[in-house]
Amino acid sequence: MSELLNGSGLENLEAGTILLVLAAGLAAGWVDAVVGGGGLIQLPALLLVPGIAPVQALATNKLGSIFGTTTSAVTYYRRAHPDLKTALPMAAVALAGSFAGAIVATLLPSAVFKPVILAALVAVALFTAFRPTAGELTRLRHQGRRHYVLAGVIGLVIGFYDGLIGPGTGSFLIIAMVVLLGYNFLAASAKAKIVNMATNFGALVFFLPSGHLLWGLGLLLGVANMVGGYLGARTAVGRGARFIRIVFLVVVGALIVRLGFDVALEWMPAG
Repeated sequence: MSELLNGSGLENLEAGTILLVLAAGLAAGWVDAVVGGGGLIQLPALLLVPGIAPVQALATNKLGSIFGTTTSAVTYYRRAHPDLKTALPMAAVALAGSFAGAIVATLLPSAVFKPVILAALVAVALFTAFRPTAGELTRLRHQGRRHYVLAGVIGLVIGFYDGLIGPGTGSFLIIAMVVLLGYNFLAASAKAKIVNMATNFGALVFFLPSGHLLWGLGLLLGVANMVGGYLGARTAVGRGARFIRIVFLVVVGALIVRLGFDVALEWMPAG
């Protein structure tokens, strides 16, 4: 067992477990590229690996995810040409926020924040479901300095959330850019991937010196994530904003169920 904990993370794994991780990485990369939320698939799959500690799963998940988000960000850039004047400053601020969130995550239990996040997700789902025209067309709500300042605040807050808790970061980025900035779902998804790539990198920088990364497992996961991210970005660009909206609602619904289950377990009296 010590070989798994201290080595590459592959030495003691059976073929079936490796295939499960690869399949999860592929599916997570696709979902993450379209609407975010791939961690719902990838992280639970890593936690099924025999002998892996939760902190190792978190660190290895970030290593695998950064390959997928980078691939989908490049694919979106080539096919959808997102506005880098907005995306790059958001990404820089989000990276700092993610690093800060990872630090706070070591000091405060995530249970403190989960009910708030759950309420926010329910509000997001209801807004998206009952506003079918939201995100179909880009109608920027602000211009000039106000637009960029608001984009920076979104990047900082959601970057901090990614480092602190993580699930649904891409979904929160997309809905914030649709509702607060006025982008359509496709433009928001393209920018979200650039920002999400930075938040993954920020958290990974925090984990690198800790020795918790299982490099072999993480790199294997990264390859699957890259394939899924590439396919997901191509699908999103090809199918457009309405398709992204539908997948978005499905993923947010899954996030609500997952976090709701976590909150219910934490609030249940012991024994």
